[in-house]
Amino acid sequence: MKIATYNVNGVNGRLPVLLRWLKEEQPDVVCLQELKAPQEKFPEEAIRDAGYYALWHGQKSWNGVAILSRKQEITEVSRILAGDQGDVQSRYLEAIIDGISVCCIYLPNGNPYPGPKFDYKMGWIERFKKHTAQLFKQGTPAIVLGDFNIIPTERDAYKPEKWVNDALFRVEVRAAFEEIMAQGWTDALRTLYPDETIYTFWDYFRNAYGRDAGLRIDHILLSPELAARLADGGVHRHVRGWEKTSDHAPVWITLKDA
Repeated sequence: MKIATYNVNGVNGRLPVLLRWLKEEQPDVVCLQELKAPQEKFPEEAIRDAGYYALWHGQKSWNGVAILSRKQEITEVSRILAGDQGDVQSRYLEAIIDGISVCCIYLPNGNPYPGPKFDYKMGWIERFKKHTAQLFKQGTPAIVLGDFNIIPTERDAYKPEKWVNDALFRVEVRAAFEEIMAQGWTDALRTLYPDETIYTFWDYFRNAYGRDAGLRIDHILLSPELAARLADGGVHRHVRGWEKTSDHAPVWITLKDA
C-alpha cells in the first residue's frame, strides 16, 4: 500500500499538477492540505475520473483538508479536532480505509511569533496531542500525516539559525512534537533516512528550490502496527519543479501487506 501526503496550496488552481502526479504515481491513499476551496467547490468529478474516492472538509479562501482512496471506500470518523467548540478552521479529517485509521492534518502555521496566531497553534497542538494519545492507546493500525508546520530538528532546515524565532521552529513547538513522538509514534521518513538531508517545502522566493534551501515540515507518523510494515518512502521533490506547482512536494511511504 502506497500512502502519501501533499499540501497542494490550492486544489483547483493546482489541479493539473495534482492529476498529473496521481496518474504518474498512483498512490493508494492520499491526504491533501490547504485546499483553499469551500466545500461545494472541491473538484470531486475530476478526482473521481482520476480513479479516486474522496472525502473533504473545505473552507473558503484558506485551509481545507481531503483524503483520497484509489481502491477502498472511505469511512468518515471525524472532521473536528475535539477540545475547542469555537474552532471553525478546516484542519482535521479522520477516516478508516482498509482497517487503518487515517488522520489528515493541516497544523496551524502560527506566525507571527509572539501573538494570537502562535497561541492558537500551541492550543491546537495540545488538543492534537491528546487525540494522538487516545488514538495510540486504541492499538489499531493508525497513520497521522500532513503538513505539520513543524521543523523537528536543526537538520530539517536549511540554515536553522534563521528560524529560531519562527513559529515553525520555536522551542515550544519542537518540544510539543517530541512529546507526541514519545507516545510511541514512528517518524517514517526519518526512520528510513536517519542521517540524510530531507526537505518537503521550498519557498517561492529567492530561488529556494533551485538552491535546495528547504524545510521538512510535512510528516508521516505511524503506529507500531504500521511501523512494522514500513518498506519504503521518500519525497517526490521533482514535482516541486513543475510549472504552476505547490511550494510543497508530495511525501510518500509504502507498507508491506499485513
